[in-house]
Amino acid sequence: MAAQYNDTVYKMKNKIKDKAPSTRLKKTQLQDKVLEFLEQRKNQSFNYKQIAFGIDVTAKSQRNDLLNLLDELVASERILETELGKYRAPEIVKSECEGIFVRRSNGRNAVIIDDVQIMVAERNSMHALNGDKVRVEVSAARAGQEKEAKVLEILEVKDQVFIGTLNVEKNYAAVVTDSKFLAADIVIPRKQLNGGKSGDKVVARITQWTDDQMNPRGEIVDILGRKGENTAEMHAILAEFGLPYKYPENVEKAAEKISEGITKAEIAKREDFRNVTTFTIDPRDAKDFDDALSIRQLANGNWEVGVHIADVTHYVTPNSTIDKEARERATSVYLVDRTIPMLPERLSNGICSLRPNEEKLTYSCIFELDKNANVVNYRIGRTVIKSDRRFTYEEAQQVIETGEGDFVQEIKTLDMLAKQLRRRRYDAGALEFDRAEVRFEIDETGKPIKAYFKESKDANKLIEEFMLLANLTVAESIGKVTSGKKAKNFVYRVHDNPDTEKITNFALIASRFGYKINPEGKAREVNKGLNRLLRDVKGKGEENMLSILAIRSMAKAVYTTDNIGHYGLALDYYTHFTSPIRRYPDMMVHRLLAKYAEGSRSVDKLKLEDQCRHSSDMEQLAANAERASIRYKQVEFMQQKMGEVFEGVISGVTEWGFYVELDENMCEGLVPVRDLDDDYYELDEKNFCLIGRAHHQKYTLGDRVKVQVARADLDRKQLDFALISDEGNPNKPRRERNRSHGRNNPSRKSGKGKRSGSKKS
Repeated sequence: MAAQYNDTVYKMKNKIKDKAPSTRLKKTQLQDKVLEFLEQRKNQSFNYKQIAFGIDVTAKSQRNDLLNLLDELVASERILETELGKYRAPEIVKSECEGIFVRRSNGRNAVIIDDVQIMVAERNSMHALNGDKVRVEVSAARAGQEKEAKVLEILEVKDQVFIGTLNVEKNYAAVVTDSKFLAADIVIPRKQLNGGKSGDKVVARITQWTDDQMNPRGEIVDILGRKGENTAEMHAILAEFGLPYKYPENVEKAAEKISEGITKAEIAKREDFRNVTTFTIDPRDAKDFDDALSIRQLANGNWEVGVHIADVTHYVTPNSTIDKEARERATSVYLVDRTIPMLPERLSNGICSLRPNEEKLTYSCIFELDKNANVVNYRIGRTVIKSDRRFTYEEAQQVIETGEGDFVQEIKTLDMLAKQLRRRRYDAGALEFDRAEVRFEIDETGKPIKAYFKESKDANKLIEEFMLLANLTVAESIGKVTSGKKAKNFVYRVHDNPDTEKITNFALIASRFGYKINPEGKAREVNKGLNRLLRDVKGKGEENMLSILAIRSMAKAVYTTDNIGHYGLALDYYTHFTSPIRRYPDMMVHRLLAKYAEGSRSVDKLKLEDQCRHSSDMEQLAANAERASIRYKQVEFMQQKMGEVFEGVISGVTEWGFYVELDENMCEGLVPVRDLDDDYYELDEKNFCLIGRAHHQKYTLGDRVKVQVARADLDRKQLDFALISDEGNPNKPRRERNRSHGRNNPSRKSGKGKRSGSKKS
C-alpha cells in the first residue's frame, strides 16, 4: 500500500513542478490538513516529503513550517512517529456504551453517559433527537481535544413533538420550529397538514429522518391557533414543555358524575367545625380555595387554630380515571394569564374549593397554641367546615394595618401568633428569601397593559406560617418515631445542603462587597449569615446580584421517601399536605395519613419513590413553563416601549453579553457583546464579569447601567438592549468614562468581540 502511494506521489511531482508557489497556509490550516491526511490513511506511515506532496505544500518556507508542526504534533501525542522521520495517525481506542442524546439547534450535540457529556458531530448523529436513548462509539480523547462519540444505533425513540409556525407554499409545506433542540425545519407532506394553514401555530411530530435527508419529514398533530394570538402562544408554551393544555373528555365526564352533596352519615364520621369562625385568605384572582383557617379561644386562655385543607381524596379514589390524570399531571400550572388545573374545574373550583357559606369536607391539623405560639397540643383528622368569609390578601392586609373590617380580632390574633412562629423559624436558621416578583395586568385579548410587583406582606406570611406548621407537623407525625422503631414509608419534601463549592464561591463574591459569610460553618450559622446579608443589601446596588447568587447556590427542593430534612426551612421533617387541589404529592400524603391512621402496614417504598420522582420532574417542567410565559409577556410588554431608555442592574453575565434587569418593571434583556465595540470582551466566569482585553473595562453582576430597548423577539422570548450609559458602574476605568459604546444606535453590529446566541445560562 505504501509503495502504491509512493508511485502516486512520484507522478504528482512532475505536475507540481510547473505550478506557481502555493499560498502560505496558516498554522491551524496546515495542522488540519496534516491530521486529515493521516486520518484518511490509518495504519500507514509517511515521511514529511510524502505528507507535503499529499497536502500540496510545495514552498520551501512552508516545508519548514511543516517540519516544526510535525514535531509539535508528536510531542502532543496527536500523531505518532513510528520510526525516525516517519509519521502516522495514532490508534484510537474506542468503546461502546449507551446514553441519552442531547440535540441542540446550534449544532453542539452531545450524548450524556453517566452524567458526563460527550460531543457528537452532526454527521455522526444518525439524526437522533433530543432525549433519544442511543448506543454510541466513544473515541478516547487525544491531547488537547475533547472526546467524541458516534451514534451507532437509536435504541429508544423519545415520544416528542415540536412547536412552530406552519408555512404552506404551492409545492412545499414546512414547520419553522421554535425549539432550541432542532435547527432544521420539518417538511410536512400535504396529506399530513391536518387542515393547517400558513401562519398557524402548530404542534408537529417527526415521522422520518433518514441519513440522506437534510430536513426531517413530519405530520401536524394539532393546530393551536394563529401565530401571535394569546391563547395559541400560551398553549404553545405548555406543549413545548410537554404539558397538557386541554382536558380529555372522559376525565371531564367522570368529574360530572361526582355528587357534591354531603350526607349526614359522612358528617357524623368527622369533627364538626361548621360553627367555628373560619375563613380563607387567597390571591384576588384565585378560584381554587384549598386551605382555610379557623380560630377560637379555649377556656384555659389558649388559642385553637385549625388548618383545614380540602379533602380531595374523599372524592378522587385511587386509580380512578380522574386520579390517573391527576397523577400524570402531578401539579397545576400557573401561567401569566391562566391556570391549567391538575383536577377538572368541577372539582378544583367547585366541589373541593372551600367557598364561603358552603359546607365542605376537609382534612385538618388542629393546634392548641399558647400566647407565645408554642404548640401545646395537636390532632390530625377529617373534619367538616363552613367558611364565613373569603378574604383576598389585600383585604386581610388592610385589616392587619388598620384594625378595621370583618373578623378583626381573629385576624389580628392569627397575625400575632404567625409573627412569633416566623421569628422562631429564623432564629433556628431558616432562610429569609423575600424577593419581589413581576406580574402583569392583562386585557381581554391577553395583552399585558401594566407591570406590577408581587410582594409578600403580613397577610401572605400569616397564611405561610400556618401552612408550614401543618406541613411539618404532619411529617413529624409519621417520620418521628421512638428509638428502636422504624418509621413507615412516607412522602417528604426535602431540601439538600448547598453545594460546598457554590456556597464558598458565593461567600468570596459577597466578601468583595464587605459581607462576611462562613461557608464552612454549621447550617444554622451559614443561614444566619445569609439572612444577615439579605437584610443588609436591601436597597443597595448589589442587592439583586447577591440575592440571585444566593438562590443559585442552593439545591432544589424535591419529593422523596428518603427524609434528609429541609435545609432552607431548617426543619428535620417536612412534607406537603396543604394543597391537594393543585399538587398530587399532597393527595398522596392525605391517603397515607388515612391508611396509617387505620393501622395499615407501610406501603411499598419503590412505588412511592417513583411517584415522588415523577412529581418532582413535573413540578420543574411547570416552573419552566411559568417562567417562559412571564418572559413572553415581558417581551410583548416591552415591544410597546421600543427606543425608550431605562435604568437597571446587571443580573447575568455570559460570553455573548450581559443581562440587565430594569428597575421600573423587572423586565430582563440582553446587551449583546457584539454591540460593545470599544474593546474585545471576554468572560471571567469565576468573577461573573466581562473584561475588555485592551482597556480592562469590567461589566459585572450588580453594576448599574442605563439601556435603550433595541429589539423584542417574541419567537425567541428575547429582549435586546443597547447600552446608553454605565456611569453607575464602579468598574469603569476613569479614562474610559466618556466612551460611546455605540450609544443611540441599537441596530449597529460590530465584528469585534462578536458572539453567537443569546440564551441565558
